[in-house]
Amino acid sequence: MKSLSIFCGSRLGKNPVYAKEAKTVAKALAESNIDLVYGGANIGLMGVLADELLALGGKVIGVMPKNLIERERAHKGLTQLHTVNTMHERKALMHELSDGAILMPGGAGSLDEFFEIFTWSQLGYHNKPVAILNNNNYFSHLIRFIEHGVSSGFISETEHSNILVSDCPFTLIHSMKE
Repeated sequence: MKSLSIFCGSRLGKNPVYAKEAKTVAKALAESNIDLVYGGANIGLMGVLADELLALGGKVIGVMPKNLIERERAHKGLTQLHTVNTMHERKALMHELSDGAILMPGGAGSLDEFFEIFTWSQLGYHNKPVAILNNNNYFSHLIRFIEHGVSSGFISETEHSNILVSDCPFTLIHSMKE
């Protein structure tokens, strides 16, 4: 595994544990020699994650639509920044550039990015690992919702088992490499 897409917030959230965990994710990536592919911003958890991995000597590749470059404040110190026209192109290029995807705490944008990649997996467009980092139980309700989708017959057990879940970034990345 050479690179991972990570979907996370352009905000820090109210609990400092989320920024602390973003730094731990960067450390896990650096120790595994895995490049980061992410949304390209220098703000929120996205910025913390990118800054920390760069400080640890890792490679960070951003992908950002033109109209968000100013709005989200594109990170100026990235290894590489790809500019695209739309959010769909952003997701497609992030997927193309990475060997898997992790969802970290964030809002609607992070969920949208993750669920599109998960949907592509369900449809057989790829077989890359998809994962949820359940930091501070942030996604516990979402995980229960997915389990409800299984018990209600809308998500297959196989599709459900394809989503890796952990509260430890080191464990999660290790399981994605298997």
